Amino acid sequence: MKNLSYLILLFTLQLAFIPAKSQPRPDEKTSTIASKTAGLKKMPGFFNLYWEEKTGKLYLEIDKWDTEFLYVNSLPTGIGSNDIGLDRGQLGTERIVKFQKTGPKVLLLQPNYTFRAISNNADEKRAVEESFAQSVLWGTEVLALEGERALVDITSFCLRDAHNVSGTIKNTKQGNYVLDATRSAFHLPRTKCFPQNSEIEVTLTFTGSDPGNYVRSTVPTPEAITIRQHHSFVQLPDNGFKPRAFDPRSGYFGISYMDYATPISEPIVKRLIARHRLQKKNPGAALSEAVEPIVYYMDRGAPEPIRTALMEGASWWNQAFEAAGYKNAFRVELMPEGADPMDVRYNLIQWVHRSTRGWSYGGGVIDPRTGEIIKGHVTLGSLRVRQDFLIAEGLLAPYEDGKPVSPEMEKMALARLRQLAAHEVGHTLGISHNYIASTANRGSVMDYPHPLVKLSKEGNIDLSDAYADGIGTWDKTAIAYGYQDFGSGTEEKAALNKILADAIKQGNIFLTDQDARPAGSAHPATHLWDNGGNAIDELNRMMQVRQVALSRFSEKNIRQGMPMSTLEEVLVPLYMSHRYQVEAAAKVLGGINYTYAMRGDGQKPLEMISPEENRKALEALLATISPEALVLPEKILMLIPPRAFGYDRTRELFPNRTGGTFDAFSAAEVAANHTVGLLLNPERAARLIEYKARNEKYIGLSEVIDQLLASTWKSNQKPKSDYEAEVQRTVGNVVLQHLMTLSLNKEAPAQVRAIAFMKLSELREWLLNSAAKGESQQAQVVYALYQIKRLQENPEELKIPEPLAPPPGQPIGMNDPSLSCDW
Repeated sequence: MKNLSYLILLFTLQLAFIPAKSQPRPDEKTSTIASKTAGLKKMPGFFNLYWEEKTGKLYLEIDKWDTEFLYVNSLPTGIGSNDIGLDRGQLGTERIVKFQKTGPKVLLLQPNYTFRAISNNADEKRAVEESFAQSVLWGTEVLALEGERALVDITSFCLRDAHNVSGTIKNTKQGNYVLDATRSAFHLPRTKCFPQNSEIEVTLTFTGSDPGNYVRSTVPTPEAITIRQHHSFVQLPDNGFKPRAFDPRSGYFGISYMDYATPISEPIVKRLIARHRLQKKNPGAALSEAVEPIVYYMDRGAPEPIRTALMEGASWWNQAFEAAGYKNAFRVELMPEGADPMDVRYNLIQWVHRSTRGWSYGGGVIDPRTGEIIKGHVTLGSLRVRQDFLIAEGLLAPYEDGKPVSPEMEKMALARLRQLAAHEVGHTLGISHNYIASTANRGSVMDYPHPLVKLSKEGNIDLSDAYADGIGTWDKTAIAYGYQDFGSGTEEKAALNKILADAIKQGNIFLTDQDARPAGSAHPATHLWDNGGNAIDELNRMMQVRQVALSRFSEKNIRQGMPMSTLEEVLVPLYMSHRYQVEAAAKVLGGINYTYAMRGDGQKPLEMISPEENRKALEALLATISPEALVLPEKILMLIPPRAFGYDRTRELFPNRTGGTFDAFSAAEVAANHTVGLLLNPERAARLIEYKARNEKYIGLSEVIDQLLASTWKSNQKPKSDYEAEVQRTVGNVVLQHLMTLSLNKEAPAQVRAIAFMKLSELREWLLNSAAKGESQQAQVVYALYQIKRLQENPEELKIPEPLAPPPGQPIGMNDPSLSCDW
């Protein structure tokens, strides 16, 4: 019995170690896709979507594993503030992604296309792939399986702040906001599927406290900001697109990557231009239709006559494509009713409203692998046209009693819109700004044009040629480089080089933002909002136009029934109408001509500007800060009362230090600050020292400062009135403040600071020995001596007052920059 009991126990223990047949736990049961989606609304397409009304969830069916596609997030609705920068139709970043499955887990992986190995060797490719990090954008669990198809809940991926709205609001100092899931949901009218793309849209609400002024001025309840975000899953283009090499002279932006399969004798960085896919039906023909034309669609929300003007301007590009041998290869059509503007199948020109005027943009979706533009997307700010209208009001004084309003203002504004539409569409074709084109007879719509205001033989303001009509010569060159379809037997590299060589011979070259935007940039012909072949001559001419318009300024510059105080809105852009030409002329001083010369192309890389031209520029610039240029006629000063009730002061007006009355000296200070700041720019000052050292005939920093002081503090010209004298003192104070700032600028070279410091010491000696007349002049001298002494004795503790800054300027009104209408 004892042995039997032992055997039974042993047998029982053995049974305990025999694995039982596995039984799935309830939470491990995998449903079929059909059973899981029964009763749900199906949206078949590139990726099938399923909507569950009861739970408010969206499911995605994945049938493409390790297959790359494009993911783009965007902003269908905006906040309405240019300063915050979250506009209707704003595109986010495009990413190449793919789904990967490991067990029950699904990952959305973004490969790293910045580093590649263009090779047939799999090991070589794998070495690069494993050397650089990739990004997993999202992960989730499989809910249902059927063969190679899997169903996942995509709700959490979509109901998130993919566009970083909260971060943008925080960065613009408009409050701290977080996504409120209880007030967020899918927006089904814009959640759709198509054979080549699946589109998902969501309504998101961000809640927070302490909202900023920009939020308060645009959001009905500032504690809750509700907008929509969009997600696009898009099939990548086939491999039929032929990338085109980047050339810095061509005017195209594009993509770049490092190819580690490159032989060591060749550059490892590869650069390609961004362009649409376009091919001729007959590449050998001088003129051929396209296999598939490029079509842009106009937002139906743009009103007439604006819509027609925008479509006409955008259509100008067909002139360039025809010059490149295409027939009707570029078209602009009205957006089909019911079409989704966020759908990547549509190149879009969108009309966007904001609470204040601001920039327009040309953007789009680019294939990061090849540079192919998949979708062009233009954003045009609706208030821009009103700024041109305002400029025309200031120039024309058109509101005469009993007479019809001149049609010139609307004509000018619509002409600007045509140019604007062409400009922004140009960006979506792959073309960058060309800021030297204005000096070549307005040779490109990719420049920023200031209205060309002329004086008739009778001395009247003439706006008939304010903006160019049609595409420019440079634009035809750019399109030929980017889109010409060469016939068989043509060596493409040589043909592309010939296109650029021919343009260079004709004087059509390309220089862009890096050469134009910085205040201290050096090229004398590369600038924003300028006109004319010579910046100095155009500045002098513009000052004459300005003087004529100011002499005729009256109550006729505003409509009947408007508060007289609103004359200031019209006066500001007129008084500052020379500001951009001042910036252009300042680049002649200490400037240098240069090109993007390539070895062997025959271009001269650098050319010095003559000493005579430098001195001519200084003379023209100093004339802009003379009392004659800055004093406003008494009749104007007596027209503008303090602001009327209901018409608050805005940033569009001159700064005010006089308790609400029009501040004539602030206007003068603003204009003087603009010119003097450019004259004493530290980078320009450094070049002046260098060029003088290399050639004694050149104007140096010392001479510039001496002439600046001679025309202000040491001027022998007797003011015509106490008003002129006070304006001259205002300008002198601006000069002193800039000179002190330059002497303490730690970013400036030591010799720049040394010369500025020496000139301040010389000025102090001169002031000590000057015979100041009158109490006002004596007061200015005493205070200047006090400031210079403090700088000399204790510079670290000296806080130099900053002169008043101009009201917003670009775009002919709003100052941005780096955004601008860039890609």
